[in-house]
Amino acid sequence: MIDILPNILFSIILIFSVGFFIINIKKIVTVIKLGKPVYRSDNLKKRFYNMARVALGQSKMVTKPISGFLHVIVYIGFIIINIELLEILIDGVTGSHRFFSKYFNTSFYNFLIATFEIFALLVLISVVLFWTRRNIVKIKRFLSSEMEGWPKFDADNILYFEIVLMLLFLSMNATDLILQERNYMGYSKAGAFPVSSFIVPLFDSFQTSTVYTLERIFWWLHILGIFFFLNYLYYSKHLHILLAFPNTFYANLGDKGKFEVLKSVKNEVLQMFYPEKASESNGNIDKFGASDVLDLNWVQLMNAYSCTECGRCSSECPAHLTGKKLSPRKIMMDTRDRLEKVSKNISLNNGKFIDDGDSLLDNYISKEELWACTSCNACVEACPIEIDPLSIIMDMRQYLIMEESSAHPDLNNMMNNIENNGAPWPYNQQDRELWIQES
Repeated sequence: MIDILPNILFSIILIFSVGFFIINIKKIVTVIKLGKPVYRSDNLKKRFYNMARVALGQSKMVTKPISGFLHVIVYIGFIIINIELLEILIDGVTGSHRFFSKYFNTSFYNFLIATFEIFALLVLISVVLFWTRRNIVKIKRFLSSEMEGWPKFDADNILYFEIVLMLLFLSMNATDLILQERNYMGYSKAGAFPVSSFIVPLFDSFQTSTVYTLERIFWWLHILGIFFFLNYLYYSKHLHILLAFPNTFYANLGDKGKFEVLKSVKNEVLQMFYPEKASESNGNIDKFGASDVLDLNWVQLMNAYSCTECGRCSSECPAHLTGKKLSPRKIMMDTRDRLEKVSKNISLNNGKFIDDGDSLLDNYISKEELWACTSCNACVEACPIEIDPLSIIMDMRQYLIMEESSAHPDLNNMMNNIENNGAPWPYNQQDRELWIQES
């Protein structure tokens, strides 16, 4: 009975960790569904291709060679090392030692373990370089005001987690190798260890019982760290590890920068000029544009949760580069923060939102930020997972103009000129040809 207690304990922890993770994922799905409906299930072949190219293939990451290359290493390492994780889970539940070694060809299994170790080392090096870029080199796009406090703490935390997990993985293998060589009970010889063999001398002088204790400590800390990391994702920007796939699948496949026409506005125009083409109107027109997160569609809300806070959007934004207040990254972070507050409000009030006196407009995102946008679409093009800050900006602008009649002064002047002069410029129609006269 005593021998199976660790397996029972492990199984309980596994069920609890996976259960808590599923609960959190359901919470995210529920919150995303608070958004307005939008149809994004057309052209499935193109959508799957886009997801495979951008999310799985990391095609937009490598546009910045250094960070892109490092990220690809971490990404591939994350996928490959998860095969080892599967074996650890089976060993934890059944009490076996290196379960796959009993069913795989010896050479193939040795190749797998060696590959895991090499990628663990590469991931470790890449993560250290990522930390160096953020905290020593201090890349400019990580120094914006919106990255102070929790965002910086969260980004560094993930890097520390990954460093610790890789060190635990290699230490676990090193002590395992020692036990194999000493023919310790239950530790049959299996696997090749090209990296951890270099750290064997750190533990080789210890007694076998001590090495066994250390191996068990490293094993438990490694798997518990993975469980903790899994459930930390819900609270972290690294939720994009999961959401990048649906986010790229449901991305807008239309012409880049094309703005949608509000159906309610189009119908009103049709009723005035082409009533036979207009649909029946019940007189209840939805609010024009967006002033809060519940006015956005569900894809925009998913975008907010998917944001990696990498800052590529802001580093490409011409308004941001010229010192304007606008930062597309901050737009997405503010949207997510407001969405979290609204979702808690709804949860505490039996599924109904009670006005809390705040809104996304003004309390989180200022009018100055919205009007600084040139609508050039650079932020959307730069995002490695197809997030669309521009759509949120334009929806909020639409609200300002159509609900509050609060357009930017320059825009008001242009619209007045079009109304009075038939052109954006402040010149009378009779004076249009004056420029061609000889001076």
